[in-house]
Parts: sequence; C-alpha cells; structure tokens
Amino acid sequence: MFHLRQSDDADRAQNADCDREIERRAMVKATELGKNYKRISIRDPRSRWGSCSPDGVLSFSWRLILAPPYVLDYLAAHEVAHLVEMNHSPRFWRVVAKVCPSVERAKKWLDTYGNDLHRYGIED
Repeated sequence: MFHLRQSDDADRAQNADCDREIERRAMVKATELGKNYKRISIRDPRSRWGSCSPDGVLSFSWRLILAPPYVLDYLAAHEVAHLVEMNHSPRFWRVVAKVCPSVERAKKWLDTYGNDLHRYGIED
C-alpha cells in the first residue's frame, strides 16, 4: 500500500507556492489563447499530469512544481489548449505549439523522468 508523506508547515507553504506558480503559468497561456478557465485545482493523481474538464476546470499534479520550468509551461499549455480543442488532434497540437515553443523538449523530459516524478513522495 502507498502513502504520501505527512505535510508539515513548511510543506504547506511550499504547496501554496506551487499552487500560485501553476495558476500563474496557466493564466498566461489562457490569456495568450484568448480563453478563460473556470478554476484550477492541484491534486495528487497517480497516472496523469493534468486534465481539463468540458466546463473549463483545470487540474494539475502538485509534483509538477518539481519539474523544470519548461515542463510546467508545456503542461500548462497542454491543458489550456483543451479549452480550444477537447482532443489530441493535429489542430490541438498546433494550439499547444503556438503557446509553448519547448513541446518536444518537455515531452522528452517527461519520457525520461516522468515515472520517477510520479512516484515522488510515495512511501512503500
């Protein structure tokens, strides 16, 4: 069974910084696309980095704050692009590339280090 480590006051403060940084990056990308989202939630998903609901709620993994900034930018762009296209069609990927010049670099980083990052903070 897996458990997340317990948070102390320093962890809570860091989590608040994480929330603000992810929200700031998503807001920049949404503004670039002329789109609005309903709200952002930071969660602890086990298998994905983020999501965008049909009603415009963006969710992100708290672990993203541990990734390089260009990866966070890519994932913010990816989820915000779903406000334009709720799929992964060629048009969707063009929207992502429009607001994120480092798509391939970020995807390569996630392919290399993503599994380890998903496991971060989980104890056996």
